[in-house]
Amino acid sequence: MTQQQSWTAEHIPDQSGRVFVVTGANSGLGLATTRALARRGGHVILAVRDEAKGRRAVTEIAAGQPEASLEVRRLDLADLDSVRAFAGQLHADHPRLDVLINNAGVMAPPRTLSAQGHELQFACNHLGHFALTGLLLDLLAAGDKPRVVTVSSVNHRQAHIRFDDLSGERRYKPMGFYNQSKLANAVFGRELHRRLSRSGSPVRSVLAHPGYTATNLQYGTPIGLWRLVLGRIGNPLLAQRPADGALPQLYAATDPTVEGGQFIGPGGMAELRGAPARVQLAPVAADPDTGRRLWELSEQLTDVRFAFPATV
Repeated sequence: MTQQQSWTAEHIPDQSGRVFVVTGANSGLGLATTRALARRGGHVILAVRDEAKGRRAVTEIAAGQPEASLEVRRLDLADLDSVRAFAGQLHADHPRLDVLINNAGVMAPPRTLSAQGHELQFACNHLGHFALTGLLLDLLAAGDKPRVVTVSSVNHRQAHIRFDDLSGERRYKPMGFYNQSKLANAVFGRELHRRLSRSGSPVRSVLAHPGYTATNLQYGTPIGLWRLVLGRIGNPLLAQRPADGALPQLYAATDPTVEGGQFIGPGGMAELRGAPARVQLAPVAADPDTGRRLWELSEQLTDVRFAFPATV
Protein backbone atom coordinates (compact mmCIF):
# COMPACT_ATOMS: atom_id res chain seq x y z
CA MET A 1 0.00 0.00 0.00
CA THR A 2 1.53 3.30 -1.11
CA GLN A 3 -0.10 6.14 0.82
CA GLN A 4 -0.05 9.70 -0.46
CA GLN A 5 0.59 11.05 3.04
CA SER A 6 -0.16 14.72 2.54
CA TRP A 7 -2.50 14.62 -0.46
CA THR A 8 -5.62 16.77 -0.05
CA ALA A 9 -8.03 18.52 -2.41
CA GLU A 10 -5.61 21.44 -2.42
CA HIS A 11 -3.20 19.24 -4.39
CA ILE A 12 -5.61 18.83 -7.31
CA PRO A 13 -3.88 20.32 -10.37
CA ASP A 14 -5.51 23.17 -12.23
CA GLN A 15 -8.52 21.74 -14.12
CA SER A 16 -9.38 24.80 -16.20
CA GLY A 17 -10.88 23.85 -19.54
CA ARG A 18 -11.53 20.24 -18.53
CA VAL A 19 -15.02 18.73 -18.64
CA PHE A 20 -16.23 16.27 -16.01
CA VAL A 21 -19.37 14.20 -15.58
CA VAL A 22 -20.10 13.19 -11.98
CA THR A 23 -23.03 10.85 -11.40
CA GLY A 24 -24.96 11.32 -8.18
CA ALA A 25 -23.47 14.80 -7.86
CA ASN A 26 -26.18 16.43 -5.76
CA SER A 27 -25.22 14.93 -2.37
CA GLY A 28 -22.60 13.07 -0.37
CA LEU A 29 -19.44 12.03 -2.17
CA GLY A 30 -20.70 13.31 -5.51
CA LEU A 31 -21.36 16.79 -4.15
CA ALA A 32 -17.97 16.90 -2.42
CA THR A 33 -16.28 15.76 -5.63
CA THR A 34 -18.13 18.34 -7.71
CA ARG A 35 -17.28 21.15 -5.32
CA ALA A 36 -13.57 20.27 -5.31
CA LEU A 37 -13.32 19.97 -9.10
CA ALA A 38 -15.17 23.25 -9.65
CA ARG A 39 -12.88 24.98 -7.17
CA ARG A 40 -9.91 23.97 -9.32
CA GLY A 41 -11.52 25.35 -12.50
CA GLY A 42 -13.19 22.25 -13.96
CA HIS A 43 -16.52 22.41 -15.76
CA VAL A 44 -18.68 19.83 -13.98
CA ILE A 45 -21.86 18.27 -15.35
CA LEU A 46 -23.99 17.12 -12.43
CA ALA A 47 -25.72 13.93 -13.60
CA VAL A 48 -28.62 13.53 -11.18
CA ARG A 49 -31.93 11.69 -11.00
CA ASP A 50 -33.70 14.66 -9.36
CA GLU A 51 -32.99 17.89 -11.25
CA ALA A 52 -34.42 20.07 -8.47
CA LYS A 53 -31.90 18.62 -6.02
CA GLY A 54 -29.20 19.14 -8.62
CA ARG A 55 -30.10 22.80 -8.97
CA ARG A 56 -30.06 23.21 -5.18
CA ALA A 57 -26.57 21.69 -5.15
CA VAL A 58 -25.44 24.19 -7.78
CA THR A 59 -26.85 27.05 -5.71
CA GLU A 60 -25.04 25.74 -2.63
CA ILE A 61 -21.70 25.49 -4.44
CA ALA A 62 -22.10 28.86 -6.18
CA ALA A 63 -22.74 30.58 -2.85
CA GLY A 64 -19.13 29.91 -1.90
CA GLN A 65 -17.71 29.71 -5.43
CA PRO A 66 -19.44 32.28 -7.67
CA GLU A 67 -17.05 31.45 -10.51
CA ALA A 68 -17.93 27.74 -10.51
CA SER A 69 -18.75 26.31 -13.96
CA LEU A 70 -21.61 23.86 -13.47
CA GLU A 71 -24.58 22.39 -15.32
CA VAL A 72 -27.33 20.00 -14.26
CA ARG A 73 -28.62 17.14 -16.41
CA ARG A 74 -31.10 14.43 -15.55
CA LEU A 75 -29.83 10.85 -15.42
CA ASP A 76 -31.64 7.88 -13.88
CA LEU A 77 -29.02 5.14 -13.94
CA ALA A 78 -31.61 2.48 -13.12
CA ASP A 79 -33.41 3.21 -16.42
CA LEU A 80 -31.38 2.44 -19.54
CA ASP A 81 -33.65 4.67 -21.64
CA SER A 82 -32.64 7.59 -19.40
CA VAL A 83 -28.96 6.66 -19.80
CA ARG A 84 -29.29 6.70 -23.59
CA ALA A 85 -31.14 10.03 -23.52
CA PHE A 86 -28.46 11.59 -21.29
CA ALA A 87 -25.65 10.35 -23.56
CA GLY A 88 -27.43 11.58 -26.68
CA GLN A 89 -27.93 15.06 -25.25
CA LEU A 90 -24.32 15.22 -24.10
CA HIS A 91 -23.14 14.37 -27.61
CA ALA A 92 -25.30 17.17 -28.97
CA ASP A 93 -23.81 19.77 -26.62
CA HIS A 94 -20.21 18.75 -25.95
CA PRO A 95 -17.51 17.74 -28.45
CA ARG A 96 -15.44 15.96 -25.81
CA LEU A 97 -15.39 14.73 -22.22
CA ASP A 98 -12.22 14.53 -20.12
CA VAL A 99 -13.31 12.58 -17.03
CA LEU A 100 -16.32 10.43 -16.19
CA ILE A 101 -16.75 9.67 -12.48
CA ASN A 102 -19.13 6.75 -11.96
CA ASN A 103 -20.06 7.67 -8.39
CA ALA A 104 -23.82 7.30 -7.90
CA GLY A 105 -25.34 4.34 -6.11
CA VAL A 106 -28.19 2.94 -4.07
CA MET A 107 -27.75 0.78 -0.99
CA ALA A 108 -29.76 -2.09 0.50
CA PRO A 109 -33.35 -1.31 -0.56
CA PRO A 110 -36.08 -3.95 -0.39
CA ARG A 111 -36.05 -6.09 -3.51
CA THR A 112 -37.04 -3.79 -6.38
CA LEU A 113 -36.82 -4.17 -10.14
CA SER A 114 -35.65 -1.48 -12.55
CA ALA A 115 -37.58 -0.23 -15.56
CA GLN A 116 -35.97 -3.00 -17.63
CA GLY A 117 -36.63 -5.68 -14.99
CA HIS A 118 -33.19 -5.92 -13.36
CA GLU A 119 -32.53 -5.92 -9.60
CA LEU A 120 -32.29 -2.25 -8.65
CA GLN A 121 -28.81 -2.17 -7.10
CA PHE A 122 -27.23 -4.15 -9.93
CA ALA A 123 -29.12 -1.98 -12.44
CA CYS A 124 -28.21 1.39 -10.93
CA ASN A 125 -24.76 0.75 -9.50
CA HIS A 126 -23.38 -1.41 -12.31
CA LEU A 127 -25.48 -1.72 -15.48
CA GLY A 128 -26.29 1.98 -15.71
CA HIS A 129 -22.63 2.93 -15.33
CA PHE A 130 -21.54 0.23 -17.79
CA ALA A 131 -23.96 1.58 -20.40
CA LEU A 132 -23.09 5.22 -19.68
CA THR A 133 -19.37 4.57 -20.07
CA GLY A 134 -19.86 2.73 -23.34
CA LEU A 135 -22.11 5.42 -24.78
CA LEU A 136 -19.67 8.20 -23.83
CA LEU A 137 -16.46 6.42 -24.80
CA ASP A 138 -16.06 8.35 -28.06
CA LEU A 139 -16.36 11.68 -26.23
CA LEU A 140 -13.79 10.49 -23.70
CA ALA A 141 -11.42 9.35 -26.45
CA ALA A 142 -11.51 12.95 -27.75
CA GLY A 143 -10.65 14.33 -24.31
CA ASP A 144 -7.42 15.53 -22.75
CA LYS A 145 -5.73 12.74 -20.73
CA PRO A 146 -9.17 11.14 -20.36
CA ARG A 147 -10.18 8.90 -17.47
CA VAL A 148 -13.07 6.83 -16.23
CA VAL A 149 -13.20 6.56 -12.44
CA THR A 150 -15.55 3.87 -11.14
CA VAL A 151 -16.36 3.96 -7.44
CA SER A 152 -16.48 0.60 -5.69
CA SER A 153 -16.35 -0.24 -1.96
CA VAL A 154 -14.36 -2.26 0.56
CA ASN A 155 -17.51 -4.41 0.58
CA HIS A 156 -16.58 -5.81 -2.84
CA ARG A 157 -14.21 -8.15 -0.98
CA GLN A 158 -17.17 -9.80 0.79
CA ALA A 159 -19.12 -10.55 -2.38
CA HIS A 160 -19.56 -12.93 -5.25
CA ILE A 161 -21.61 -12.41 -8.39
CA ARG A 162 -24.73 -14.56 -8.52
CA PHE A 163 -24.69 -15.19 -12.24
CA ASP A 164 -27.53 -17.72 -11.84
CA ASP A 165 -29.79 -15.33 -9.86
CA LEU A 166 -28.86 -11.72 -10.64
CA SER A 167 -32.38 -10.47 -9.98
CA GLY A 168 -32.62 -12.05 -6.53
CA GLU A 169 -35.74 -13.93 -7.52
CA ARG A 170 -34.76 -17.04 -5.56
CA ARG A 171 -33.04 -15.41 -2.62
CA TYR A 172 -32.57 -11.72 -1.91
CA LYS A 173 -30.51 -10.15 0.85
CA PRO A 174 -30.31 -6.35 0.61
CA MET A 175 -26.69 -5.96 1.76
CA GLY A 176 -25.58 -9.07 -0.11
CA PHE A 177 -26.87 -7.62 -3.37
CA TYR A 178 -25.32 -4.24 -2.55
CA ASN A 179 -21.97 -5.97 -2.07
CA GLN A 180 -22.52 -7.81 -5.36
CA SER A 181 -23.05 -4.51 -7.18
CA LYS A 182 -19.84 -3.10 -5.71
CA LEU A 183 -17.94 -6.20 -6.81
CA ALA A 184 -19.44 -5.71 -10.28
CA ASN A 185 -18.08 -2.14 -10.25
CA ALA A 186 -14.62 -3.45 -9.41
CA VAL A 187 -14.73 -6.22 -12.02
CA PHE A 188 -15.95 -3.74 -14.65
CA GLY A 189 -13.29 -1.13 -13.90
CA ARG A 190 -10.46 -3.66 -14.18
CA GLU A 191 -11.88 -5.34 -17.30
CA LEU A 192 -12.37 -1.92 -18.91
CA HIS A 193 -8.70 -1.23 -18.22
CA ARG A 194 -7.72 -4.47 -19.98
CA ARG A 195 -9.78 -3.69 -23.06
CA LEU A 196 -8.67 -0.06 -23.27
CA SER A 197 -5.03 -1.13 -22.98
CA ARG A 198 -5.35 -3.79 -25.66
CA SER A 199 -6.98 -1.36 -28.07
CA GLY A 200 -4.43 1.41 -27.58
CA SER A 201 -7.11 3.84 -26.38
CA PRO A 202 -5.92 7.00 -24.60
CA VAL A 203 -8.65 6.54 -21.98
CA ARG A 204 -7.56 5.26 -18.57
CA SER A 205 -9.87 3.23 -16.30
CA VAL A 206 -9.20 3.73 -12.59
CA LEU A 207 -11.04 2.40 -9.54
CA ALA A 208 -11.61 4.11 -6.19
CA HIS A 209 -13.41 3.56 -2.93
CA PRO A 210 -14.22 6.07 -0.15
CA GLY A 211 -13.67 3.91 2.93
CA TYR A 212 -16.34 4.58 5.53
CA THR A 213 -17.90 7.97 4.92
CA ALA A 214 -20.91 9.67 6.49
CA THR A 215 -23.36 10.13 3.61
CA ASN A 216 -27.07 9.82 2.92
CA LEU A 217 -26.38 6.35 1.53
CA GLN A 218 -26.28 4.89 5.04
CA TYR A 219 -29.02 7.06 6.52
CA GLY A 220 -31.22 6.38 3.52
CA THR A 221 -30.98 2.60 3.90
CA PRO A 222 -34.59 1.48 4.50
CA ILE A 223 -33.67 -1.78 6.27
CA GLY A 224 -34.06 -0.94 9.96
CA LEU A 225 -31.10 -2.81 11.47
CA TRP A 226 -28.68 -1.75 8.74
CA ARG A 227 -29.82 1.85 9.06
CA LEU A 228 -29.15 1.71 12.80
CA VAL A 229 -25.74 0.09 12.44
CA LEU A 230 -24.48 2.08 9.44
CA GLY A 231 -26.07 5.42 10.19
CA ARG A 232 -26.86 6.01 13.84
CA ILE A 233 -24.03 4.03 15.41
CA GLY A 234 -21.26 3.71 12.83
CA ASN A 235 -21.20 7.21 11.37
CA PRO A 236 -20.44 9.18 14.56
CA LEU A 237 -17.75 6.71 15.65
CA LEU A 238 -15.88 5.75 12.50
CA ALA A 239 -17.03 7.68 9.46
CA GLN A 240 -15.12 10.49 7.82
CA ARG A 241 -16.63 13.58 6.24
CA PRO A 242 -17.74 13.42 2.57
CA ALA A 243 -14.97 15.90 1.70
CA ASP A 244 -12.42 13.38 3.03
CA GLY A 245 -14.20 10.32 1.63
CA ALA A 246 -14.13 11.91 -1.83
CA LEU A 247 -10.33 12.24 -1.84
CA PRO A 248 -9.61 8.78 -3.34
CA GLN A 249 -11.86 9.40 -6.34
CA LEU A 250 -10.52 12.94 -6.74
CA TYR A 251 -6.98 11.58 -6.65
CA ALA A 252 -7.93 8.89 -9.18
CA ALA A 253 -9.53 11.50 -11.44
CA THR A 254 -6.84 14.17 -11.38
CA ASP A 255 -3.41 13.11 -10.13
CA PRO A 256 -0.96 12.83 -13.05
CA THR A 257 0.83 9.82 -11.53
CA VAL A 258 -2.24 7.57 -11.49
CA GLU A 259 -2.12 4.68 -13.95
CA GLY A 260 -4.90 2.71 -15.57
CA GLY A 261 -6.08 -0.32 -13.63
CA GLN A 262 -5.09 1.06 -10.23
CA PHE A 263 -7.43 0.94 -7.22
CA ILE A 264 -7.31 3.98 -4.91
CA GLY A 265 -8.73 3.97 -1.39
CA PRO A 266 -8.02 5.42 2.07
CA GLY A 267 -4.65 4.37 3.42
CA GLY A 268 -5.62 4.15 7.09
CA MET A 269 -6.61 1.17 9.23
CA ALA A 270 -8.74 -1.34 7.31
CA GLU A 271 -9.02 1.28 4.54
CA LEU A 272 -11.83 2.98 6.47
CA ARG A 273 -10.27 6.44 6.39
CA GLY A 274 -7.05 8.24 5.61
CA ALA A 275 -5.18 9.85 2.73
CA PRO A 276 -5.48 8.28 -0.74
CA ALA A 277 -3.42 5.13 -1.25
CA ARG A 278 -3.05 2.43 -3.88
CA VAL A 279 -4.88 -0.59 -2.51
CA GLN A 280 -5.59 -4.12 -3.67
CA LEU A 281 -8.61 -5.57 -5.43
CA ALA A 282 -10.10 -8.86 -4.29
CA PRO A 283 -8.69 -11.69 -6.43
CA VAL A 284 -12.08 -12.35 -8.03
CA ALA A 285 -12.30 -8.69 -9.10
CA ALA A 286 -8.99 -8.96 -10.92
CA ASP A 287 -9.79 -12.33 -12.51
CA PRO A 288 -9.89 -12.04 -16.35
CA ASP A 289 -12.42 -14.85 -16.76
CA THR A 290 -14.84 -13.18 -14.36
CA GLY A 291 -14.24 -9.88 -16.14
CA ARG A 292 -15.01 -11.37 -19.54
CA ARG A 293 -18.12 -13.15 -18.26
CA LEU A 294 -19.55 -10.04 -16.57
CA TRP A 295 -18.68 -7.88 -19.60
CA GLU A 296 -20.49 -10.15 -22.06
CA LEU A 297 -23.51 -10.42 -19.78
CA SER A 298 -23.60 -6.63 -19.33
CA GLU A 299 -23.54 -6.15 -23.10
CA GLN A 300 -26.54 -8.47 -23.40
CA LEU A 301 -28.50 -6.81 -20.60
CA THR A 302 -27.85 -3.22 -21.75
CA ASP A 303 -27.52 -3.71 -25.51
CA VAL A 304 -24.47 -1.44 -25.38
CA ARG A 305 -21.27 -2.35 -27.23
CA PHE A 306 -18.08 -0.37 -26.62
CA ALA A 307 -16.46 1.11 -29.74
CA PHE A 308 -12.78 0.56 -28.96
CA PRO A 309 -10.12 1.73 -31.41
CA ALA A 310 -8.50 -0.87 -33.63
CA THR A 311 -5.76 -2.72 -31.78
CA VAL A 312 -2.40 -0.95 -32.01
